[in-house]
Amino acid sequence: MTRCVYLTGIDRGDGRQVVELGVMELLTRQVDRVGVFRPLVHDGPDRLFELLRARYRLSQDPATVIGMDYREASAIQAERGTDELVSTLVDRFHQLARDYDVVLVLGTDYAATQLPDELALNARLANEFGASVLPVVGGRGQNAESVRAEVRNAYRAYHGLGCDVLAMVANRVSREDRDEIAERLASRLPVPCYVLPDEPALSAPTIAQIAQALDARVLLGDDSGLARDALGFVFGGAMLPNLLAALTPGCVVITPGDRADLVVGALAAHSAGTPPIAGMLLTLDEVPGQEILTLAARLAPGTPVLAVRGNSFPTAERLFSLEGRMTAATPRKAETALGLFERHVDTAELAGRISAPSGDRVTPMMFEHTLLERARSDRRRVVLPEGTEERVLHAAEVLMRRGVCDLTLLGPADQIRKKAADLGIDLGDSQLIDPATSELRDAFAEKYAALRAHKGVTVELAYDVVTDVNYFGTLMVEEGLADGMVSGSVHSTAATIRPAFEIIKTRPEAAIVSSVFFMCLADKVLVYGDCAVNPDPDAEQLADIAVQSAGTAARFGVEPRIAMLSYSTGTSGTGADVDKVRAATELVRARRPDLRIEGPIQYDAAVEPTVAATKLPGSEVAGQATVLIFPDLNTGNNTYKAVQRSAGAIAVGPVLQGLNKPVNDLSRGALVPDIVTTVAITAIQAQTSADRTESVPAP
Repeated sequence: MTRCVYLTGIDRGDGRQVVELGVMELLTRQVDRVGVFRPLVHDGPDRLFELLRARYRLSQDPATVIGMDYREASAIQAERGTDELVSTLVDRFHQLARDYDVVLVLGTDYAATQLPDELALNARLANEFGASVLPVVGGRGQNAESVRAEVRNAYRAYHGLGCDVLAMVANRVSREDRDEIAERLASRLPVPCYVLPDEPALSAPTIAQIAQALDARVLLGDDSGLARDALGFVFGGAMLPNLLAALTPGCVVITPGDRADLVVGALAAHSAGTPPIAGMLLTLDEVPGQEILTLAARLAPGTPVLAVRGNSFPTAERLFSLEGRMTAATPRKAETALGLFERHVDTAELAGRISAPSGDRVTPMMFEHTLLERARSDRRRVVLPEGTEERVLHAAEVLMRRGVCDLTLLGPADQIRKKAADLGIDLGDSQLIDPATSELRDAFAEKYAALRAHKGVTVELAYDVVTDVNYFGTLMVEEGLADGMVSGSVHSTAATIRPAFEIIKTRPEAAIVSSVFFMCLADKVLVYGDCAVNPDPDAEQLADIAVQSAGTAARFGVEPRIAMLSYSTGTSGTGADVDKVRAATELVRARRPDLRIEGPIQYDAAVEPTVAATKLPGSEVAGQATVLIFPDLNTGNNTYKAVQRSAGAIAVGPVLQGLNKPVNDLSRGALVPDIVTTVAITAIQAQTSADRTESVPAP
């Protein structure tokens, strides 16, 4: 039977989208087929479903999401009664539910619905759907005692109507009261209660939303700038020094368009990062001259400047009534919401209470979710040497908002701050270090000179070498000032990993450093090695790569069944290349008899059961291999790229293995999600770096 979670509230204004997004994140970690059903909707596009569909790559037909609109519901209830309304919605729910493992139902929104006793209607629908209920209570503007009373009353109401209440959520509570509310409710309710503080960035409109609401012209600014959150408004009419003193991070400066001095001054302050503003809104239908706009664009590239026809007072009235919403066009709000949810909700406990059915399928999204969750469970510090690179900064913001790990960014601090300000990125409490001016430079130079003295490296020479961001970052890892390093978005593989070879070096039990890619296919994750480091490993090295790759696979939740790939299967072929693979296979069996391994074997026999039944009947690896070891770099690199491009697989890596401490390389074409995932993998490697063995659980 399809599992169903009914997420509902007791009144409007509860900020429920945060919880809806967080629960969808939990469900997509557990199962592949997640459906969404909204029994009743208002006219217009369903913004939340569009967000969920874009973020979680849902294939569900939008027409199946909606039960009916409120006008149809009111008419049915008035003419034929509540029983007929409920019966119709139940039929439409079950038409959807049969196609999914779990369905997330989004309850009514209590906004001008003209339906009597909406709470009772939500409770009845949940019961008829066979759903467990997760009620959300809004606490904005209420004191602690009022929030506690509303949560208890909401629980009694849903429980009293026969609902299976999973947990309670109090949302948008005062940050000052959050801990007290959570403590008091924990002892007053028979189910868990999660308390989320109010997060201003979630209700703050983006600059794009302001432009749309005010029908403003966009004079300057790019898409990234228009996506910034407006965290406050500062009205400029006084002299420039007074305006500068009033600026706050993330504010929108509102000033008459003929005040060119305030325009230039505010954008210059933004460029200096003191403080970074969200943008400017010019009133009175006045626009500065082209020379001022050109200067403004150079001072703060990408920062939006808007113009409206009205004066400041009516503009302010409209702005203060404007509330931002999460949509598919506001991915940064989604990251903020998920970070808030994951910090204040015991996700493991809630996932256990939901108990969504799980299977053997592991989708790319499920794998990525698991990585982020594992990294977050024991936070580590990862150093990112390419601190001024735009993709790295965007990834750093995602990692900070989601609470995945602590970060150190290397590079001139003023350049990093300026670049982040230009991109509208909040780096939170990320550590910024300039290797050239760092107080660590002297000690690192002495350390590196001592390590490389046998190569004739002097302290004077080392003093220059350690200003290279990759050398500096690697030394931070070696000295325990960071737990791992990720680089390579603008540096070559050699520039990224050479310092690790020289400074961190290989583990005693590892003959070489090698790499794997996690190949996320539609229904499973395979491990490919080595596709990035060793051009032509001999039999001994190939065996080492296999053992290391099996250890990496097991560490990341992939049960290792090793296929040693060749152009022939079993004893059907001969030749130096096949003999190398055969010898490597025997070395692995001798060294690690607990590992399941087959080789030499062709790719099709390794992964396709029907082919395996013909070529290697009875093999416990053939047809179900999860770790595929390629005989050389030429074969491995081309195969992973062919599968990535032709089969639509997501390739996560290369992940380096065999080093004493984790350092990982990025492709120079890496996208922001690739960087986020690689940093999460590095953090997980750092969690287990104290374990110096490559042990793999026996099957």
